[in-house]
Amino acid sequence: MKNKSNKIWVILAVVAVVVVGGLILAKKNGWIGKEEATEVELSKAKRTDIIERVSASGKVQPEIEVKLSPDVSGEIVGLYVSEGDSVVAGQLLLKIRPDNYESLLARAEAQVNSAKASLEQSKAIQSQSEARLLKAKTDFDRNKKLHDDKVISDSDYEQFSSQYSVAKQDLESAKANVQAAAFNVRSSEAALKEARTNLTKTTIYAPQSGTISKLNVELGERVVGTSQMAGTELLRIANLNKMEVRVNVNENDITRVSLNDTVIIDVDSYSASGRKFKGIVYEVASSANGLATSSAAASVSNDAVTEFEVKIRVLRSSYADLIKGKRSYPLKPGMTASVEIVTDRKNGVLSVPLAAVTTRDPKAANQEKKSEEESNNSEEPKVIKKEKLKEVVFVLTKDNHAKLKEVTTGISDFDNIEILSGLTEGEQIISGPYVTVSKKLKDGELVKKKEANKDNKEKK
Repeated sequence: MKNKSNKIWVILAVVAVVVVGGLILAKKNGWIGKEEATEVELSKAKRTDIIERVSASGKVQPEIEVKLSPDVSGEIVGLYVSEGDSVVAGQLLLKIRPDNYESLLARAEAQVNSAKASLEQSKAIQSQSEARLLKAKTDFDRNKKLHDDKVISDSDYEQFSSQYSVAKQDLESAKANVQAAAFNVRSSEAALKEARTNLTKTTIYAPQSGTISKLNVELGERVVGTSQMAGTELLRIANLNKMEVRVNVNENDITRVSLNDTVIIDVDSYSASGRKFKGIVYEVASSANGLATSSAAASVSNDAVTEFEVKIRVLRSSYADLIKGKRSYPLKPGMTASVEIVTDRKNGVLSVPLAAVTTRDPKAANQEKKSEEESNNSEEPKVIKKEKLKEVVFVLTKDNHAKLKEVTTGISDFDNIEILSGLTEGEQIISGPYVTVSKKLKDGELVKKKEANKDNKEKK
């Protein structure tokens, strides 16, 4: 019985030695305990052409478009144009019923005549007052001499003196009445001028040549006109030979947009045919859209998007072949368009895929190790000082590890980004997957190339 139990123990000991030896050998050869490699996509730093663009969307509009509103109110009794008609400067467009304004003109003319008659009457009274003053002065001078010679009494002298004073006051009053009557004439003439002007405003002419791009009224419709503010919008006259696209550009991109930048325009109406139009930036807003200065508006949330309006002139030469017969204006106001503003262009520059560049704190790993050691040695660990994030790429080493390299970047397009320093041409870099490069991958981590058809095989 004893011999049997001893054999069992010997067998167990031999098995244990074999297992331990096998584990040691497997670990030594890397069969077990081996670090798992992260699958990544690889690219090379190479030279290519980069065109930096700013994308935006907006509406096609005429460069010059005039909105017409009436200065007087009334009923439209004559409408001589239709939407889409071509007009020339000075052409009669429409007419508002003039009856009321003709009556006001006649009343103003009567008031002018009445004011002029009053002026003449005041002048006649002034002449009479001058004559009475002259007689009163003569009587006063004669009786003053008689009073001095003691011929007449004091009461008689005072009577002539009083009449002389009254005559002078009457003359001053008559002169003031003449002046007031003259002012009344001026006021009446101004009212007459206004009435005459209002009558002329019932007939509306084209202020410029162009096309009726929008007609908002019909014959017989009543419109509201005010001289202080815009009344009813009657119609719009646009020069459809000069079209533009107005887009809003985010504040992060507006600093890269300059006057005369080349623009590629994609109008939705022509997207199906793949037609593109060319343009140039001719105006960039100096202030943001809807910029307000009041304290209430200043308290708007910082999350609000700040945008600037950019005007892009569509080059007529880019759609000259579309102008045929009745189709004189292939671009219509209000069409939706997407634009790509070419802000910079460089040929043959060192570049990598855009997804390969990310941001890291190069000192973060060392700081984490130090903080762990300090936390083991002391109860209160020191606060880690965060460094400014820097642009980096991960380079593939010969032993298949990811090496962190700091780089300086330049312009970029939707695919590639320029490398100004930090890499040399031909270096193999890790370009994906995006989440791996941007968040997960660490310096020194073991990596392996992702199989190109792995995803396709899984789908099958």
